[in-house]
Amino acid sequence: MKPTARAFLILGLTLATPAAAQTLPSPFPSPTAGTQPDTAFADYQRGYFLTALRDAMKRVADSPKDAAAMTLIGEIYQDGYAVPRNLAEAARWYRVASGLGDREAAFALGMLLLSGADGVPADRAGAKAQFEIAAAKGQAGALYNLGVMALKDKGLDGFPDFKTAAEEFHAAAEAGYEDAAYSYGVLLREGKGVPLDIGESARWLKRAADAGVIAGQVEYAIMLFNGVGVAKDEAAAAKLLLRAAARNNPIAENRLAHLYATGRGVPKDLVEAATWNRFAKAAGIDDPDLDAATSGLTPEENKRVDELVRRQAAF
Repeated sequence: MKPTARAFLILGLTLATPAAAQTLPSPFPSPTAGTQPDTAFADYQRGYFLTALRDAMKRVADSPKDAAAMTLIGEIYQDGYAVPRNLAEAARWYRVASGLGDREAAFALGMLLLSGADGVPADRAGAKAQFEIAAAKGQAGALYNLGVMALKDKGLDGFPDFKTAAEEFHAAAEAGYEDAAYSYGVLLREGKGVPLDIGESARWLKRAADAGVIAGQVEYAIMLFNGVGVAKDEAAAAKLLLRAAARNNPIAENRLAHLYATGRGVPKDLVEAATWNRFAKAAGIDDPDLDAATSGLTPEENKRVDELVRRQAAF
């Protein structure tokens, strides 16, 4: 398992796409920091969305600068809770609340602007501006997205701004966004935007892996297997790869198949090797070495592979 060249490719593919940038935690249902909980948010959390909308509207009528209530109204319109889904109306409420300093509204508006939506034209510069507003107030998703954009948007030299990306990912990770811990760990290991530090990289990748970030599980498993930045532990690597493979990660499926084929970290088991190889192949990873290693299975063993594939596919 040689991680370096492939590891950064994973980072680029994961982070430098609008779809990936949108896989961020929803800012709701919790009020902006410093806002006292009230019936609007309580009703929202209990699923009484129409009542929550009415309560929030009353709050705004009573206090035209109640940004938290405006943000909640925007969320209800965005998701179509209790009212027809209306993204333009959601964006209108988010924009006003963002102007009043609500970081969650700024983040939510940035997400709508990032790729555009019904009634909301795409505006990448506008999205970045909103993320910067939210990030200045410590919003973890916004910090992460600014890191994504730093990798996506090339500078005058034609290269991504790795330094800014590293800074934003670090800040997002410190704020609790675990995908950022993975991204920062990879940049540390590659020496992109920060001095290369394998030990520190392993620490951040372990944190991402422990938090259930699939890419982090794969990359930290590879470090464990090779003893890079951490004590070598093939059995622990195999356990992590199994967790990631069970969540349909093709790279983990392929690597796990190799471990079963060679008996590294797990007992040698060509049926298991063939099973995971089949999943990896279905996802587009062809591996002639694994095909050759499992080509001698008996008809009975191939039936077991078929059964294991059916069981796993059912989950």
